[in-house]
Amino acid sequence: MTGIGRPTTVQVSAFTEPITPAALRDYLAGLRRSGAWPVVKTSMRTIGWIAIGVSLAVVIAAVVVMTAVVSDISGDPGGVGGSVTVGLVLIAVVGLVIGAGVSSHRARGRRWFRLARFAQASGLEYLPQVHDPGYSGMIFGRGGDRMSMDVVRDPARSLEVANYRYSTGSSQHRRTHRWGYITIGLKNSLPNIVLDATSNNLFLGSDLPSTLAKNQRLRLEGDFDQHFALYCPVGYEADALYLFTPDIMARFIDNAAALDVEIVDNRLLLYGRRDLSTLDEATWQWIFSIVSALEVKFAQWERWRDDRLAGTSSATEASSPAAAGAATSAAVSAPYLLRPPPGVAPQGRRLRRSVSALAVVFGIFALLVWVAVHLFQFGLFTR
Repeated sequence: MTGIGRPTTVQVSAFTEPITPAALRDYLAGLRRSGAWPVVKTSMRTIGWIAIGVSLAVVIAAVVVMTAVVSDISGDPGGVGGSVTVGLVLIAVVGLVIGAGVSSHRARGRRWFRLARFAQASGLEYLPQVHDPGYSGMIFGRGGDRMSMDVVRDPARSLEVANYRYSTGSSQHRRTHRWGYITIGLKNSLPNIVLDATSNNLFLGSDLPSTLAKNQRLRLEGDFDQHFALYCPVGYEADALYLFTPDIMARFIDNAAALDVEIVDNRLLLYGRRDLSTLDEATWQWIFSIVSALEVKFAQWERWRDDRLAGTSSATEASSPAAAGAATSAAVSAPYLLRPPPGVAPQGRRLRRSVSALAVVFGIFALLVWVAVHLFQFGLFTR
């Protein structure tokens, strides 16, 4: 495979071929030299646990030796045997913990190596981690510790597949949110449109991190609404119908019904609450089938123009009578120049958010609990 939109054969050998220790060492050394080594605190956490395990083993061994010496001096041979047995068991447990940490660290390195080899064989690039990728989609820019991981991309065609993490809350309320995403660059900006897949909705509604205002929901013909809920900015309903013709809707249903979709600025993003950059051949075949199926329809989207921008490109040019006359002559000889320029008017660039019903119910419940606790504190419920 050399790029998106072309027939793709996943390089199975990249995920199955044996890894020689020398090749793995060279790859990891190259990561360090290039400055692409993943977050230091992640690897330091593993090293820290290993260090704690080693320290515990040393302490336990010292205690066992001291106990044996004391027992020998006091003439209690049974105490020696019991202490040694207990010490050996504890040391074995600590050894298992250390071994698990080392094994996990090595497994992470092997995963990076396999994905890097897969990307290279496929004409792509790979980075283990990218801090705060900075995209404008709804899962980005939220919380803290924002990180894209296992990033496989084609910079020439603005394709990127990765896993994404961010954290919200603090201390015991801290929560890590996990997503996988595919992003494809578009030739020009389009209105902010969201397709909320129905197949991955939660019990209480959408799994998207943002709740969209209901008056932006657009009902479409056929069975599209059974698979996606489409949201577009108010006033852009006709534009959404132009962009999502029946043949394009069919491609989303057939290929991407398991993912949420967002068009924002000049990007198409597809989201899932699971890792998408994996060592699984079938997942990559599915991903590239999605990309190939959608990209062939992008030419139609490139022809879209926002009529609300009509005349904005000529306003400054017509500031004088001479310029206005020249613009009129040019328009008569080439009327197509009067098409609006590429871009989106301000009112179409972002969808409006609202508060979810679940958040309202939770807020009311929390308020009632707070009121009840304080009433009990003041003794209003006691006789």
